[in-house]
Amino acid sequence: MAKIYSSLNGIRNGLQSGKITVVSLVKNCLAQIKLNAHLNAFNEVFKQEALARAKEVDLRLQQGAAGKLAGMVIAIKDNICYKGHKVSASSKILEGFTSIYSSTIVERLLAEDAIIIGRCNCDEFAMGATNETSYFGPVKNFADVTRVSGGSSGGTAVAVQANMCHAAIGTDTGGSVRQPASFCGLIGLKPTYGRISRHGIIAYASSFDQVGPITRSIEDAALLLQIMAGIDEYDSTLAQKPVPAYADDLKASTTTKKIAYLQEALLSPGVDVEVKAALIIAIEKLRKEGHTVTAVSFEYLDHLVPAYYVLATAEASSNLARYDGVHYGYRSPAATDLVSTYKKSRSEGFGKEAKRRIMLGTFVLSAGYYDAYYAKAQKVRRLIRDKTNQILQEYDFILVPSAPEPAPPIGKIQKDPVVNYMADIFTVQASLAGVPAISLPVGNNSKGLPLGLQLLAKHFEEQELLNFSKYFLQL
Repeated sequence: MAKIYSSLNGIRNGLQSGKITVVSLVKNCLAQIKLNAHLNAFNEVFKQEALARAKEVDLRLQQGAAGKLAGMVIAIKDNICYKGHKVSASSKILEGFTSIYSSTIVERLLAEDAIIIGRCNCDEFAMGATNETSYFGPVKNFADVTRVSGGSSGGTAVAVQANMCHAAIGTDTGGSVRQPASFCGLIGLKPTYGRISRHGIIAYASSFDQVGPITRSIEDAALLLQIMAGIDEYDSTLAQKPVPAYADDLKASTTTKKIAYLQEALLSPGVDVEVKAALIIAIEKLRKEGHTVTAVSFEYLDHLVPAYYVLATAEASSNLARYDGVHYGYRSPAATDLVSTYKKSRSEGFGKEAKRRIMLGTFVLSAGYYDAYYAKAQKVRRLIRDKTNQILQEYDFILVPSAPEPAPPIGKIQKDPVVNYMADIFTVQASLAGVPAISLPVGNNSKGLPLGLQLLAKHFEEQELLNFSKYFLQL
């Protein structure tokens, strides 16, 4: 078993002492990928390229000219474009497609000497909470291979969980970084909407999609955020705010805080007993440390998932219209004319869940239903955002479970789409409000399955969120 490094700091110490090289680190990761191939975490491994790049980084380290991420082996979700590499969003519709440019985040990671070792399996077009909608099959949880990895960034989470890389980059639309991080016992950060460029990220729902890191340490999450964040001329939705030195200014919080927790999380019969117990333990620890921890009611809790899925599917139906069998990707061999090319390519190329969401989105945008569904959901979104901001004006953080239950068995919730969608009940609040949120590991349940709790903070207060998270994990 290759050594597990909890952070880049440990790797850099080993590199400086000469005990390890970047090449040896990459070889260890490749060995773990081969050993854990049954987990189905990777859609493609960039073996030769990663080894060649590792040699270059070793040379730069010797010359004292290496970047901030030298020594970090990173996996990227298969909806992040990397020039000259295939990208499929785990869908048949993008079969054989090679990206002609790199996403902004890939360029920024490579500029700091990160090694990208491969692209990871995910739910098709990031649509799912279990990583079971992938064209390439489900990703299995390293803690228990009969359980799901979480979604949609399941492969990226399992790649870190099983030591196949040191950190991974996923995307979070309604919880797709935080929930799999929770299921895999890792840290998953969703920054404020508009903090990281979406240029070169295959879109699902453009007003929600946000890039986020999955790591073992707060230090690595802070460093990756610092490197990926900031203004980009290719993304007009980015906030024109300077990027704080998140990693350099990271220090465990020492002041007492006011923390709100949603009382519905403890009262709801749909929340697992051991998840509730983990939340109660965290509340008691924080109170013992002198923090003010107060129950608040969130009257829109029942509206979170319906509002999110109306809006997200509407945006998906628009974003996925470009995959038509004409321009690129899969084209049905049975097509005979233009109309049959569209119909057959899309019906054969998209999976069941992607088609369900495209049709749902098309329905809520259609004449006669737009006002009843889409326009109303936008109003509800504003109410949710305002209520969330109101709570965060009075409190420093909101504390909630990352998921209502630990990782369920593979196949369990795919049978009922509504149950599947309800898995997002605690993650979509931050997505609808656009605020930053982080999932933190809080140990395992009685069956050895990882559990996670989530902290939400005010817009663009990632530094405070990271500092308090560092403190929280030391409790």
